[in-house]
Amino acid sequence: MLISSAAVAQTDGPLTYPKARKTDQADTYHGTPVSDPYRWLEDDRSVETAEWVKAENKVTFDYLSQIPYRKQLQERLEQVYNYPKYSAPSRKGDWFYFSKNDGLQNQSVLYRQKGLDGKPEVVIDPNKLSADGTTRLTTFSLSKDGAYAVVGTSQGGSDWNAYRIMKLATKQYLPETIEWVKVSGAAWQGDGFYYSRYPKPEGSALAAKNENHQVFFHKLNTAQSADRLVFEDARNPQRFHTVRTTDDERFAVLSISDRGQGKDGNALYVADAKTSQQKFVPVVSEITNFQYGVLDNDGGDLLIETNADAPNSKVMRYSPSTQKWTVVIAEKPEPLVGAGTAGGKLFVEYSKDVTSRVSVFDYTGKLENEIQLPGLGEAGGFNGEKDDKFVFYTFTSFTVPPTIYRYDLATRKSMVFRAPEVDFKPTDYETKQVFYTSKDGTKIPMFLTYRKGMKLDGSNPTLLYGYGGFNISLPPGFSALRIPFLEQGGIYAQANLRGGSEYGEKWHEQGMKLKKQNVFDDFIAAAEYLIQEKYTSSAKLAIQGGSNGGLLVGAAINQRPELFRVAIPQVGVMDMLRFHKFTIGWNWIADYGSSDNADEFKALYAYSPIHNLKTGSNYPATLITTADHDDRVVPAHSFKYAATLQEVYNGPNPVLIRIDTNSGHGASNTKKNIETTADIYSFILWNMGVKSLKEIASK
Repeated sequence: MLISSAAVAQTDGPLTYPKARKTDQADTYHGTPVSDPYRWLEDDRSVETAEWVKAENKVTFDYLSQIPYRKQLQERLEQVYNYPKYSAPSRKGDWFYFSKNDGLQNQSVLYRQKGLDGKPEVVIDPNKLSADGTTRLTTFSLSKDGAYAVVGTSQGGSDWNAYRIMKLATKQYLPETIEWVKVSGAAWQGDGFYYSRYPKPEGSALAAKNENHQVFFHKLNTAQSADRLVFEDARNPQRFHTVRTTDDERFAVLSISDRGQGKDGNALYVADAKTSQQKFVPVVSEITNFQYGVLDNDGGDLLIETNADAPNSKVMRYSPSTQKWTVVIAEKPEPLVGAGTAGGKLFVEYSKDVTSRVSVFDYTGKLENEIQLPGLGEAGGFNGEKDDKFVFYTFTSFTVPPTIYRYDLATRKSMVFRAPEVDFKPTDYETKQVFYTSKDGTKIPMFLTYRKGMKLDGSNPTLLYGYGGFNISLPPGFSALRIPFLEQGGIYAQANLRGGSEYGEKWHEQGMKLKKQNVFDDFIAAAEYLIQEKYTSSAKLAIQGGSNGGLLVGAAINQRPELFRVAIPQVGVMDMLRFHKFTIGWNWIADYGSSDNADEFKALYAYSPIHNLKTGSNYPATLITTADHDDRVVPAHSFKYAATLQEVYNGPNPVLIRIDTNSGHGASNTKKNIETTADIYSFILWNMGVKSLKEIASK
């Protein structure tokens, strides 16, 4: 075997890492030769890869086990996380459905009750679906009459789903099982539902490229082999095809995207059950960078949210019979970030400096009122049935746990429906929003949360978190798992980088493809601001990000290694030249570009984390995290990155990789989430020189 398991388990000074075999593998991109000596680590089924993973984990967990307060941190995390967590209820007929986690359950349990005062009864307890609690409930879609539900589950954190159908009267399953479902919902129409799947993969189900996304219609009490193929496009194998139905089931809506070709928008087709349920006709036939999503139908017309010629998005009315478009809700200076329907109303959420504002409109676009939210934070929900008299929504901020409100449509008033009790005092902490200047002069917002009365003397442990991509916003949000870090005098900083949706599509575009360097500049400028304003210093600054945020961390420590003390790249996209070769990685070409394109290759190669690691750089203490069932950003990214960083770096800081088992792109259960968080905080604080924890007084 070419891997040595010899390792020194000390927590100070250089570590001895497993020796990874190097090959002479190289590829030529547009005339530029690029070596890839650890290509063999892409094979997730090989014995050699498994041995390397085992050896790396031994080094990592030996190191972590010697941090004296690791167990203490985990116990405190369990303590603050151990409170009942509820989802907002949703109504179907006389029944209200909601999920609840008693505190430390690995998976939330799905309940229902008749009326809001009824006795809750268990519908599905995912904790009983696997011995280790890593089988998740991913889909629960009720038929229009509430008699049946499509139940989707995934195992070990994988994105692959299996569907079954439950009869709610008996809570028993019908005999059929539907397999190889991915990037799909379950859209009911009559005695069956639409869903999307891939053909059974050849080779590794967790790494093989996913192509030829197909839409099927499944009729109850029939085998999957009898499902009707509704749509496929074998000539364009990297397109997504998904179907949803309007609330009255009149329209089936087919959305087609082609992100593998670098296009950020979608085409839209509809089938009207009153004319021909079988035939989809185009609403928007061509795929461009404009996005279209049907909110609901108003009789024979469709209400569609779109950013076509409106970077901040708007709502349009479309008539399939006349093919006429009219504006219902015009574009505003603030980006429209979400819309829902309930009680015959449109609930539209706007974002003002990354905090929620919610307006209520009728279906003609007349503004009826703005909902008075309890403060500056994020509100979400606002979905229901057309005959609902009230609707639920959830409000949260960095110091306000998710609180469920009931909004009455007649009185236009909100009242608290359910508020959690968490083991901390929100009044002990404060959040402020600051704006700092990036390299090119752009103003970037950032939220800072910390204990009141904190001295700004540059000595505070600070965790800077970012994402910056895929039109995803990072609004204020509560996490009980953040409390133990704040209790140790930590500052949590969340930067709203370009590439996200914080200020609409233009903000997104400034962090895409050839402009991706803007995202890294924004993140580096955030760190410089925190140091300049004496919130922290380089010796006390850690950075963290996951997925696209893992790429962010990798690029940042390559470009400014001296700026950070600790780096936590999680499930990161680290090989920017080959990401599109695995599972649905081609889907990211719309945001990143592709190494197949000469200009985009040049930009990707310039910041790709793996390809810009250099001998002689003094990299920060680095803890890379990934998991064996991550079939979104395959662990090969982190494997190759870790092997390369351990090869080129000869300094005193630890460079470790923590590889979880039976977990995926996110933690597959509560236990794993808490364990991973405890290890991250232990690693951060220990490498900042914290030798013991402060005593924490429980509230």
